[in-house]
Amino acid sequence: MTNKLNAFIEKNVREIENRLTELLSQKRSPKSLQSSMIYSVNAGGKRIRPLLVLATLEDLGASSKDALQVACAVELIHTYSLIHDDLPSMDNDDFRRGKLTNHKVYGEAMAILAGDALQTLAFEILTSLNNTSPEVAIKLIRLLSVASGAEGMVAGQVLDIEGEEMDLTLEQLERIHLNKTGALLSFCIEAGALLADVDNENMINLQKFAKNIGLTFQIQDDILDVTSTTEELGKNVGSDESSGKVTYPSLLGLDKAKEQLAIHHQLARNSLAFINNEESLLLQFADYIVNRKH
Repeated sequence: MTNKLNAFIEKNVREIENRLTELLSQKRSPKSLQSSMIYSVNAGGKRIRPLLVLATLEDLGASSKDALQVACAVELIHTYSLIHDDLPSMDNDDFRRGKLTNHKVYGEAMAILAGDALQTLAFEILTSLNNTSPEVAIKLIRLLSVASGAEGMVAGQVLDIEGEEMDLTLEQLERIHLNKTGALLSFCIEAGALLADVDNENMINLQKFAKNIGLTFQIQDDILDVTSTTEELGKNVGSDESSGKVTYPSLLGLDKAKEQLAIHHQLARNSLAFINNEESLLLQFADYIVNRKH
């Protein structure tokens, strides 16, 4: 990780986490529900999604007083999805980020409700952007709705469940990942671009970047599930294989999976040529995602 990226992450993760704490502490919800919500939001994680919103703005030489709010909204959606993803009816995971999963601490019912509350809070946040035009705010709400709903993340989860124990093709596997993981990552890039008022041509370039970075993120996840340890990963390794899920390594073999990782990494980098800056934060995030160990 470069000094620039490290400094950017350290500075902005603090601001993201401070704002998340403010947003959650303002809710007049039952203490048990609030505790469950805070538990998962504060469980750690790399905060890649909210950081990508802010990095996109910085790479485009723009700023927005509402960027942090938008960044927090996407992190709340991501956290809710992880709570539900870990449930016994889904992936049935006991650990997330090295800690017991929400339902193991608070029970299944409370975990479901905490996820529901985090999801609705995300959209509530997007209705109170005081420095963004109503037109752009509505676009952001719609974009996040599509990215996280029946045509995006939820669709990916359904396809992932239906794909268990099936002989998927590479095209089918990519479709799962573009929805389950890629849709929310794409929102982060497009949201930053919307706040920066980017032109249509460069929006297309950024969408290409987002698509390929979403695939690299998931391919690396699949690889780490095979090559990492539980201690390094912060969750059980080998869970994909034990649940019968098709992954890049299981479909292609580990070496071919690494080749696909390299291909999509390079495509992501190529799509940012218009920025013309080797110090681009998005370029550095692309490298970081590919080289991460957890």
